[in-house]
Order: sequence, then structure tokens, then C-alpha cells
Amino acid sequence: MAEQVDLLTLIRLSGIEERKRERAPCRFFVERKGGMLSICGAKQQVLLLFLIQFIVIVLIGTLTTYGPEARANVIRNHSGSSKKEKTSLEDDPLRIYPMYQDVHVMIWIGFGFLMTFLRRYGQSAIGLTFLIGAVLVQVALLCDGVLNIGKNGQAPLSLQGLLSADVAVAAPLISMGAVLGKTTYMELIIMGIIELIMYTANKYIGEHHLMAVDAGDSMYVHVFGAYFGLAVSFVFGVKDKPKEHRLEGATYQSDIFAMIGTIFLWLFWPSFNSASLKGDDQQRATINTLLSIAASCVISFAVSAFVSKENKFNMVHVQNSTLAGGVAIGTAAGMMCEPIGALAIGCIAGVLSVLGYKYLTPLIQKKLRIHDTCGVHNLHGMPGVLAGIFGALMAGIATENAYNYSLYEIFPARAPSDEVRLAEMRDNYNISPGLNRTAAQQAGYQLLALVISMVIAIVSGLVTGLILQLSKCGSIKEEEKFDDAAHWELEKESINEVSMQSEGTQDQLPMGQI
Repeated sequence: MAEQVDLLTLIRLSGIEERKRERAPCRFFVERKGGMLSICGAKQQVLLLFLIQFIVIVLIGTLTTYGPEARANVIRNHSGSSKKEKTSLEDDPLRIYPMYQDVHVMIWIGFGFLMTFLRRYGQSAIGLTFLIGAVLVQVALLCDGVLNIGKNGQAPLSLQGLLSADVAVAAPLISMGAVLGKTTYMELIIMGIIELIMYTANKYIGEHHLMAVDAGDSMYVHVFGAYFGLAVSFVFGVKDKPKEHRLEGATYQSDIFAMIGTIFLWLFWPSFNSASLKGDDQQRATINTLLSIAASCVISFAVSAFVSKENKFNMVHVQNSTLAGGVAIGTAAGMMCEPIGALAIGCIAGVLSVLGYKYLTPLIQKKLRIHDTCGVHNLHGMPGVLAGIFGALMAGIATENAYNYSLYEIFPARAPSDEVRLAEMRDNYNISPGLNRTAAQQAGYQLLALVISMVIAIVSGLVTGLILQLSKCGSIKEEEKFDDAAHWELEKESINEVSMQSEGTQDQLPMGQI
């Protein structure tokens, strides 16, 4: 009898070990091809991560240096310099540090925790956001630096540059939401590096050639990031048709963790939209963003309950759609849209986002094979397009009577090129010569910038998806998707606990089944 029990125990334990091996990350797999061994696994990704950081160190050391505001040999930076040499509060480079920290919190805590809703992917959501953000913020500094290399062959680093880098990192993190749980960390890093290069090029075209205004970067960050990620997900869906996964869903606890990200993003979004502005423009952006995001919060709750069968709130809508107003007001954040305009655009964004989660996300997954894990199309894509259209509308009705000469500070291209008209404005308001655009022309260029951002994002996203399919950055097998075990050493769990989490009923349906 004892021998029988031991034999049964041995069989049971061997089954447990087999299940553990199935859940374990693919550290190495050896495949025989024509007598040769082809090795690919986690170690290759680790070595590539070392290589990327080494390359970044070399490039930053070669191409960048401290800007004038941070150099020790500049007299005006010394605490003992005379009052005449000291900069005003408005020009103080440390003025933006509080808002820079707000954006910092949004990127690493807001985005990280917002993506913890998946039941078995919380460590990856937070940890990979931490890792990828740290890599890409350095890459963003390099991309921006290449456009600002001085006569000495180096680009100046400043606090303003760090803020711009943080904002740039938001784009690939948005794209990450579209493919969350379906890629290796190295695929996400490669995707982010390519995206930052294209993002920098697109923003340069929009700001310097089209001279389109986008104070909160709704077109350059949110629209670009969303449609880039959707394009990558489309390429993945062409190869493997998206299907429901046992781990693609939330639990009661994971939904609460995701709400931490929502609250942080909601609180700090006014800083994101106004950090790059000054004076009255910054105040308007802060006021407009708060009103818009508050309205989207209320309307999202209301519409969520309205479209549900039992008139109850849906946590997916609350986690995401409540933030849509912050995206929708971004382009026109510094414009004179009046409080009622900010509230109206926030309400429209909330309705659009909730209906997108309810009806559009399942449709694009079924018809286009685009699996959008976090629903970035509803939080960033559509509200970003709405922001671009609203910004064009506000640019089209902007007049000198409403703005005075600040009209030409907000829209530099509308400033006159005629020396006679420009003389007074240049002397008294420091306004530079513009292109003498009309309001209608400025509105047209705003819409053109929106369209170009979408086209560049989609095309470059498709190409990036193909590159990831052909790259040697590893891949996630179907049974490893949405599971932390693919990347992390997890604490030992009892078989009963694992079984309950894997086979139990889902507390929250995945995005595609809402």
C-alpha cells in the first residue's frame, strides 16, 4: 500500500512539474535544422539589452553636453551673480520642474498601473513600463538632440529637453497598450526605438514646416501612438487571428490596481497639457484641461451605465474613458475656447470613448483582426482625432479682437511678414515675422498635420510590425500570452491557486468581448 501511494505521489508530482514547465518562460529552445542547431531565447534578449544601453551611452557621450542653463562656467548661473544678471521668474529654467515631475509620475505610475488590469500580467505591466520608459527616455533625448546639434557638434541638454523626452516616451507607451501581453520586452524596446525616430520626424514636420499648434500633443503623441500601435497589432493579427485567451481578463483586485493609474493620470493631466506653455496660455491650458477631463469623467460614468443591460458602471469604461477629455482638449488647450467649450469637448470625448469600447473595439477585432488589448483607440486614438478637429475649428475662428497680439504668439505662422505692421509688435511684444496666414489657412494646416500624423503612424507601424515578425527578439507563444511567467521569476503558488486563477470565471471580460 505504501509503495502504491508513493507511486501515485510520484505520478502526481511529475504532472505538476510538467505544468510548471509549460508555464515557465522560454529561456532557450533548440531547434534542429539540417543537422545544425539554432538557439534563440531569453539570454539573447538580455545581451541585446546590454548592447542597446552601451550604444546609448556612446551616442549620448558623443552627441550631447550640458546646455547653457546647466553649465558651471556661465556667470549668470552662479548664486552670487548680480541681480541684473539673474533671470526673471518667467525665464527661470527650474520654473517647469514641478510640472516635469507631474509628467514623470504620469509616465511611470499612471501608464504602468493603468495596464495592470490583466489578471496575470501586473508585474509585466508595471515592470516593463519601468524598463522600457528608462530606455526610451534616453533614446528620446538623442532623437531630439540630433535636431539641435550646435556648432560644436553636440546638442545641449536642459530641463526643457528632459520634459520633451518624457512627453515623447508617452507615444510608444500608448502603442504598448495595443499589443500588451503579446510581445517580449525586447520587441517592445525595438518597437519603441523605431517609433521615437518616426515620432520625432513627424513632430518636426508638423511644428516647423506646417507650423501647426498642438499644445497638449494630442496629435503628435496620442494620435500617433494609438495608430502606430494599432498598425503593429494589425500585422500580428494577419499572421495569427486574434482569439479569446483564458488569461485576457481582469479580477477584482487587478481592476483596483488599474484604477490607481487612472487616478494619477486624471490628477496630473493638466500639467501634461500645459507644461510647455507660459503665462496666460499656461493658465488657460490648465483650466481648460481640468474642465474637459472632469466633464468626460461624469459623462463616461453616465453613458457606461446607460448602455449596460442593468444600468451598472463598467470598470473598463471608468478606467479609460474618464480620461478622454484630457486628450480631446490637448490641441486647443491654450486657445480661447472658453470654459463652456472645454466642458462640451470633454462630454463629447466621454461619449465617444465609451461607445468605442462598447461597440467599435469588438468590431475592429472581428473585421480587421486588430486586437487592442488596452483599447488605446478609444482612449487615445478617437479622442486625439477629435482634439485635432477641435483645434482646427478654434484656429479657424481665432481673431485679433479675441486674442490681441497674443494671437501671433499662439499661431506664429499668422504673424505678418510686412515690416510696417511687424515693427510695433516686434518692439513691444517680441513677435517674430510669420507667414501672414489667414485663420482659414491656419485651420487647414491644423487638419493637414492631423492627417499626416495618422498616415506616418500607420505606415511606419505596419513596417515596424513586419520588422518585429522577422526579427530575432524572441516571441511569445499562445499559451504564454498575458502571463507574467514569460518574463518574471514568480513566487511558488499552490496548484489549487494556479488552477483557480487559470480556470475560474472571469470577473471582467476582455476588451474584445465587452
